[in-house]
Amino acid sequence: MDLSYSLVLDWHYELFHQTKSDIAGKIRTYQVGISGSEFKPPLPVEIYPMLQDFFRWYSRNKNKIHPVELSALAHLKFVTIHPFSDGNGRISRLIMNFILSKKGYPMLDIKYEGRNRYYTALERSQVKKIDNTFVQWLMKRYVKEYDQYLERLY
Repeated sequence: MDLSYSLVLDWHYELFHQTKSDIAGKIRTYQVGISGSEFKPPLPVEIYPMLQDFFRWYSRNKNKIHPVELSALAHLKFVTIHPFSDGNGRISRLIMNFILSKKGYPMLDIKYEGRNRYYTALERSQVKKIDNTFVQWLMKRYVKEYDQYLERLY
């Protein structure tokens, strides 16, 4: 199984069908904003073409980019598309960990407490349209988290 449009819709459905059945597994059809953020999500009409571009990009790059960098970029690109009315961050983190796991890397838990740096790095990348801000944050976080794990391997 590989990352796909239908897989992401399935994840979203599973996440919300019991609590928000009206949005579960459905792409949003109205404009949304992110409370406290300068970033403005794309218009509903832009979402599907952006998702097509995202999955083409993933397909082209999944075996070319280091898995940790790929997972960071995929997370950032997907959450920036913001295709759902709720749950975009959760689905983006699922995408990130799906890629890491598929490539044999440990998954990364971005804990809720202390998530401000995560949100700041995301917003800076989105507003300034500079992927590296978030990618560098995530890679540093990943190395810090797994430094002991990596040391034990050698």
